[in-house]
Amino acid sequence: MTSLPPSTDHIRAVTEAYLARHPDERDSLALLFAALAGTDAPTSRKTFPAHVTCSAILINGERHVLHIAHKASGKLLAPGGHNEPADQHLRDAALRELHEEAGIPPSAVAPLTGYEDIPLDIDVHAIDANPSKDEPAHHHVDFRWVFNLGAEHAVTLQEEEVDGYQWRPVAKAAAPTVRARLAQLT
Repeated sequence: MTSLPPSTDHIRAVTEAYLARHPDERDSLALLFAALAGTDAPTSRKTFPAHVTCSAILINGERHVLHIAHKASGKLLAPGGHNEPADQHLRDAALRELHEEAGIPPSAVAPLTGYEDIPLDIDVHAIDANPSKDEPAHHHVDFRWVFNLGAEHAVTLQEEEVDGYQWRPVAKAAAPTVRARLAQLT
């Protein structure tokens, strides 16, 4: 299988920079390291038992975090998803997904200071099998990038995949690790 951007070297470098801040998480990323050592592209949605996804943690001027209601899971999550061949870097995938799902262009956001090249969080979570897509149960290794909304910008939803959105206070962010990390930054 041909390699898809982002490169394995880029993913490994970002992961090691993240682990320099969170060394106690190395063991929890074992599935990522196995994917990086494999022959299949770690960002391909057909790489099993685990592959990389990216999400955008977007904070507005009121310190609220954007959550999108995804039709597939029925959950309120950060905008995000699978990498595409045009995504040269992991952060690019998060920005593309933010634009696709919420209509907020990359020009309307800025990385949180200190998180320009390092995600706020890397989460490993289980995904149920989807026989209609010929996908077995697997894991997503989600690189969660944090951005500030530079100016108020209307959320315009991609109605094929999402049902709605909410801006939640940091203390009520859906992901516990994101909630805890953002609380430490205030």
